[in-house]
Amino acid sequence: MKIAIFSDCFLDLTGGIVTTISAQKRELERRGHTVYVFSSAYKKSEKELAKLQKENIFPVKSCKFWGRGLTPIARRPKVIEKDLLKSHPELESFDVFYVHYEAGCSIAGLRLGKKLKKRTIQVMHGREDIGEQNLVPFGFKTLVAVLLNWFHSWYLPHPIKVKRDDYLATTIAGSKMWTLMVNHANFADLVLTPSQHFREKLLHYGVKKPVKVLPNGVSDDYFVPDLAPRELAPGESLRIIWHSRVSKEKRILPFLEALSYVSGPYHLDVYGDGNDLKKAQKYAKKRRLNVKFHGPTPFKKIYPEIIKSHLDVLNSYNFDTFGMTLIEAESAGTPALFVDPDLQEVIPTSGAILSAPSPTEVAKSIESLINNPEKITKMSKSMLSHRNAVRVSHIIDKLEKYFVL
Repeated sequence: MKIAIFSDCFLDLTGGIVTTISAQKRELERRGHTVYVFSSAYKKSEKELAKLQKENIFPVKSCKFWGRGLTPIARRPKVIEKDLLKSHPELESFDVFYVHYEAGCSIAGLRLGKKLKKRTIQVMHGREDIGEQNLVPFGFKTLVAVLLNWFHSWYLPHPIKVKRDDYLATTIAGSKMWTLMVNHANFADLVLTPSQHFREKLLHYGVKKPVKVLPNGVSDDYFVPDLAPRELAPGESLRIIWHSRVSKEKRILPFLEALSYVSGPYHLDVYGDGNDLKKAQKYAKKRRLNVKFHGPTPFKKIYPEIIKSHLDVLNSYNFDTFGMTLIEAESAGTPALFVDPDLQEVIPTSGAILSAPSPTEVAKSIESLINNPEKITKMSKSMLSHRNAVRVSHIIDKLEKYFVL
């Protein structure tokens, strides 16, 4: 098959969407499919463009001076559509337009798919209502949500209007972002989401198209055979790893606060970038926490460090719809700590600790591991016994069926 992937979160970024697309692309190509990826991007040199082209990765026309956080922003969807029809006429022979995210490049992918009468599949990855709430400064949240909703409605119809309620759309900004998400999903032929709890939320707010649950997977390339369970010797420092975004929505600062309450030896390695990086560095230094910040790091360099760690952490609450961090820990046989009950469906609970989200409770959970090191080995064995379930090759078996339904 010929598959065109469109995403505003891919080039020049790290994170769960990026690693998911990369893993799926490699596995699909391994099976003989042709896969193109179109993504917004920062300006590239001719050498960089040539290298990407060899991998069938193509930056779409993007804004030079505007940026949403650390994400490059695509130009207007109609500009992208016109350019792609001219520069990639071969898209007329493609079978599936496989779209991730809900911004300019992704909107263009859905519209092009309809225009060329191709099957369109939309992956709804995340809670854009919470993302907008955390990224936009106080006082501008409603305005930005209204403008984003308005922009989106120029290109995709908005027959469904989500109103404020006492469930998830508790503010005007939240209702506008749910309106955007629901109508975006309804423009596709099929909707995929990584978890059952997010599927239920989308259906609750008005997604009418078929919604299937397809969990994310870890590239088979990362699976190290015959891994030994992690062991923590009495008195040894608990090695903790953080490789989510260093951001407000991932709650890095509450986790560092938790560490400030921990009595017992630990060391935290933080990989990645985000809008709270400088605050986190300042907080850790002020509290003299045993933390090392490594900054943006390719995942292929992070993965061996996950294997060396005793505990992987995902501290987000009421935000993540899946939590790629958790299955990356599972694939490495590393115990995990998380605080969002919705994420219990993602990994075996025998291999992880579900803590209450407050820093004091997280600190108690960490101290429990330090004081009872045998728990680490027990949880690690559980993770290792389930790890094959998160191989991307198993996920692609299902995805191929959805491509031809």
